[in-house]
Amino acid sequence: MNILVADFIYTNEGYLQGKAVAFDETIQKIDDFDILKNLYPNAKIINTPKNSVIYPGFINSHVHLEFSNNKTSLEYGSFVPWLKSVIKNTDMIQKCTTNDMKRACEEMLKSGVTSFGAISSNGNDLQVCTETPQRVVFFNEILGSKEENSEVSYDLFIKRVENSLQHNSQKFKTAISIHSPYSTHPILIRKAISLAKKKKFLLSAHLLESKAEKEWIEEGNGEFYNLYNEFFGITKPINTKQSFMQEFNDTPTHFIHLSSATLEDIAYLESKNHSVAHCPRSNRLLGCGILDVCKLNMPWSTATDGLSSNWSLNIFDELRASLMLHATDDLHNLADSLIKSITSVPAKILDLNCGVIEVEKFADFTIITLPDSPNAVEEISLWAILHTKQVNQLYIGGNRYV
Repeated sequence: MNILVADFIYTNEGYLQGKAVAFDETIQKIDDFDILKNLYPNAKIINTPKNSVIYPGFINSHVHLEFSNNKTSLEYGSFVPWLKSVIKNTDMIQKCTTNDMKRACEEMLKSGVTSFGAISSNGNDLQVCTETPQRVVFFNEILGSKEENSEVSYDLFIKRVENSLQHNSQKFKTAISIHSPYSTHPILIRKAISLAKKKKFLLSAHLLESKAEKEWIEEGNGEFYNLYNEFFGITKPINTKQSFMQEFNDTPTHFIHLSSATLEDIAYLESKNHSVAHCPRSNRLLGCGILDVCKLNMPWSTATDGLSSNWSLNIFDELRASLMLHATDDLHNLADSLIKSITSVPAKILDLNCGVIEVEKFADFTIITLPDSPNAVEEISLWAILHTKQVNQLYIGGNRYV
């Protein structure tokens, strides 16, 4: 048994003061230190520096590890030029090494991420995701725009799913990701959703990331017309916006981006019990606009996306970017919502037994230390986001990793 002591403990109801947490692999009790010490006289006492805050371990709900060696290979500023540069630099993905991906996991770990959702395009990240200390929801991604290739694409996808299922454990969970409406044929979408329902896999999908995508799946023209005609000989979209969204009507899905979604689109997705991952830095770098998360009525997480459209996987970098991008929203309310978007909200979305400091939840903790004593407890979320680059301590399942 361990007793973790800090000046503040974060809960969904606010910040507790003068309390401590008793834990082994899971959280056993939250109470005054003296009460816990009497209850567990042989427990190991873990002290933290002055002005420290105990958070649940952070969750990065959407990351592409297979792009972890990109630095200056891809074109930023607009979505379609970026996508063309990805297509032209497929060798960059193939050259992404195990060490590249391990470093990416370590960067997340040092910024407090104890769980993440990995979007796996080809399975090259499977070994890293099974060996990393973090909890991983492993989204096997399916895509393929040509009907004549759908059988081969699905067979390869199934092999990757089966490979990942061999590693399912308390810290690793197999899931499915459908890439997007512009890249995945309806035959593949329906097969993948049917499999997800049968096996009770979590689902994820990119949707309405850019204005170019929106124009293509709504009107069949624009930059995507030129792209698909040039690279694939396709002259009309394989899905419409509405037909794609309707495929998920009875399967709650974690959609990614929605930065070009209309209010009507958002309302429709909200009515079907979906959620969304907000990736502010990726959206900015690819010219995709801003998802107004403060007006959403659906659950939303904050995620880094991959290093193909970001310069770091540090979750605090992402939170700071979101604070700056959502410039008209109340600063303190936004800061509190952002902390929830990397703790309790993604834990519920990804069906993880963590994300909150409660009895019987996994003992996954992120401890940060503020530079000074906060004048008001209500401002701790903001100070934590502004002043933290790396965490002070980090625990997963009761074991310390930072």
